[in-house]
Amino acid sequence: MNRRDFVGTLIGGAALSAVAPPLRAAAAPIHPRILLREALQFENIGDSGRVPGTIRLFYQHLPQAEVTLWPWALHEREREILKRAFPRLRMVEGEIDARGKASNADLAEAWATANFFTSPAKNARTYVEWAATGRPYGFFGSAFDPITDRATRPGGATLDELKEAIDRVPAGAFERKFGARALYEKASFIFCRDTLSLRFLRQQKLRPGQLDFGPEGCFAIAVRDETRADEWLRRQGLKGEDYLCVVPRLRYTPYYRVKNLPRAKTDYAVDALNDATATSDHAPLREMITLWVRNTGAKVIACPEMTYQIQTAKEQLIDPLPDDVKRHVIWRDSFWLPDEAASIYARARAVVSVECHSPIIALANGTPTLHLRQPVDSVKAQMFRDVGVGDWLFEIEKTSGTELWERLRTIHADLPKARAHVRQAMTKVAAMQQGMTEAIGRALNSP
Repeated sequence: MNRRDFVGTLIGGAALSAVAPPLRAAAAPIHPRILLREALQFENIGDSGRVPGTIRLFYQHLPQAEVTLWPWALHEREREILKRAFPRLRMVEGEIDARGKASNADLAEAWATANFFTSPAKNARTYVEWAATGRPYGFFGSAFDPITDRATRPGGATLDELKEAIDRVPAGAFERKFGARALYEKASFIFCRDTLSLRFLRQQKLRPGQLDFGPEGCFAIAVRDETRADEWLRRQGLKGEDYLCVVPRLRYTPYYRVKNLPRAKTDYAVDALNDATATSDHAPLREMITLWVRNTGAKVIACPEMTYQIQTAKEQLIDPLPDDVKRHVIWRDSFWLPDEAASIYARARAVVSVECHSPIIALANGTPTLHLRQPVDSVKAQMFRDVGVGDWLFEIEKTSGTELWERLRTIHADLPKARAHVRQAMTKVAAMQQGMTEAIGRALNSP
């Protein structure tokens, strides 16, 4: 190139730079540093099962993420489960005050360095304090039920009745029930764990960054304790798929028994309501167990989802049974954590539960399940319709033991078909939960 051509190239380059901005390197993606507020109570395998499921989603779909769990309460065995399953997981304890100040150095560091906060719980105080930092946050598999209330609806309602009631809720009901809407509308996302909650938020015209249905973290549970399960099943003489698991529930949780507290005045009212309905609520289950045993000869495990249900299982499911049936029913007389429960549910022919999270743990482990919903329960049972297993959902006051047995008989007769139905539902759940999790990355890297 001669001098004239060289100078011309420089001039042409200068002219080009005058009309076009210089090329810039693409900004490096911001990797999530997630602060997860979770772990409500170890006395409930549903609450404790949601924790490893949620964390698994973060590591699976956001592989560069740093995750810190900030629990309300964590049993030592839960801690061991999480450390074994997620070696990179960090855990911090303590509280944040109204000024956003942490009660200890570890929590202060986690609070300062995280770039995204999330929880399924609508703990408005924590969200308010985090929102004040200006960093993004989101509600991950949360419930918003504007109707269910023991004080105003002691008799409860069916899911269909709750849907009708939600459609009649007036404007402004959201703020009265859940507080200032600005906090929720500043969220990067709200994923409702059921579509009735979603229906209510849309009816109230709530507008966060993204508003959608998103199955809760318990659907993603993947922790097992095969050693404990093997030993317990061996002691009971059980093997293979030759048993059914049945989980009882009182209408209202007697928390003074769960937490080993003195009985307060309000507890007497709860006990009275439970005493009035326990026998009738569990009658369909006893009839179903009787038909199961007499038609299949297979065993039944009466087991808990919450600690107090150990005794409920004996009193309501086993003791009233005929002697020829009772011999086939095994009482789980000790509590378990979700990893052992998952291992035992995974080998069961089916799980039948009045609680709603044992069915979720069963589905996550490929096992067919029936859920009986009590009328005082919230909208959460809508989840089963939403994920595609609504044919396994029953309203307890409108269901007989014969109906339950007929549905179980179909499962028992063609277990591979029933398990294929589970796989289809869980494939749908997995796709939705991937989108939920990736929304965190989008919130951090959107312009």
